[in-house]
Amino acid sequence: MSHKRKSLLSVFLCIVLITFSFQVQTTYASSSNSVSFVLLSKYNASVDIGNEFYILAITSNGKQPTWKSSSSSIASVNTYGKVTAKKAGSVTLTAKIKNAEASCKVKVNKTNITISKSSASIERGEKLKLSAAASNKAEITWKSSKSSIAVIDDNGNITGLKPGETTITASADGSTATCKLKVKAPTVQLNKTNIKLYRGQKVKLSATVSSGISPSWKTNKKSVAVVDEYGNVTAVKNGTADITATVDGVSKVCRVSVEKPVITLSAAEINLKKGTASAISAQVSSGNPPTWSSSNSNVATVDSSGKITAVKKGTAYIYAAEDGTKARCIVHVIE
Repeated sequence: MSHKRKSLLSVFLCIVLITFSFQVQTTYASSSNSVSFVLLSKYNASVDIGNEFYILAITSNGKQPTWKSSSSSIASVNTYGKVTAKKAGSVTLTAKIKNAEASCKVKVNKTNITISKSSASIERGEKLKLSAAASNKAEITWKSSKSSIAVIDDNGNITGLKPGETTITASADGSTATCKLKVKAPTVQLNKTNIKLYRGQKVKLSATVSSGISPSWKTNKKSVAVVDEYGNVTAVKNGTADITATVDGVSKVCRVSVEKPVITLSAAEINLKKGTASAISAQVSSGNPPTWSSSNSNVATVDSSGKITAVKKGTAYIYAAEDGTKARCIVHVIE
């Protein structure tokens, strides 16, 4: 075989190989002297959002074709056939030269997002970690529909702020996955629900709150009993008061009864000569000292310790009083 024939055969084989490598789907334009064509490395493609790939083109004139996308918002293509997927949808990419063109149909896949929980519940102050992944490994953006109820940071960490419901959304490339979140009201338990005190006595109330939040304390009758921010109750005077511990709208009540004391005197009736003195004692169930008084200080007087002094002939009542309770001793002053 002559050298010329071998060369022609080699060229022919190259053309055949190229044709089979680049599937033929092109528009030809022919004249008496030439045929125009565009061959592509692929005519159909599927790609995830954010990914890139190349479409190689061979043209009859050996020049780079002009590329065009039917929707560059879905996928764009540059001068060299580099394709960039932007959003889900289908697009046709066309390589064109004079008198010939070829197209590649590209499907940009919708991004699928999976989330670790579709529903969850927490209490105020409690934290929860959510995770999510995109099918194309795109970065996840987090959002709470009601940030007054719960907030979420860029890493999926949720903090409950107050009772209510919100939707946590994980987003990427226009696709979303959601978690319905409920921030529950806490449970509140008191160590005492009923207590009895005397005036001046103190007691410590404590609250067990499921969320760990400290309650606010309040009394409905400050004249009867008061309470500080730590639950320390002080009885003020005889009567009934309600002490309330509240967290996030949930309240528990302790009824405080400030009871009248019982007073017992060492003598119910005595006789004293004018100018003499005698002391009586008082036992008060509350442990508080009584207040002493005389019904007629012209006849008999009494000091703060219960010492009675006879002033002149007559009868007087000596009272020992404590928080609304009185006990009396009848004093007869004789000459």
